[in-house]
Amino acid sequence: MGVSGSGKSTVGAALAQRLAVPFADADDFHPPANIAKMTDGVPLDDEDRRPWLESIGEWLAEQDAQGGVISCSALKIAYRDQLRAHAPRVAFVHLHGTREVIARR
Repeated sequence: MGVSGSGKSTVGAALAQRLAVPFADADDFHPPANIAKMTDGVPLDDEDRRPWLESIGEWLAEQDAQGGVISCSALKIAYRDQLRAHAPRVAFVHLHGTREVIARR
């Protein structure tokens, strides 16, 4: 988890490869309506994120037996709780960096 530019996809893919488990990028789970809003520069609200997080949670639940890694911002506790409802054993790794590093990325 982390803000845009924190390295979620890069670190997540490397971790998944190291653990020999599936990797997914949460951006690929957005429904078309969310993609349209983001394309138009309209920020998503919590209601927009609900079905997206449900899809991510379902993916996590499917990976429970063998494990999996997904890159997802999941910045709010409520978002992480929604994911935990599907996959109680999920663990979160919070990636962060200085403002300069994030801005450069």
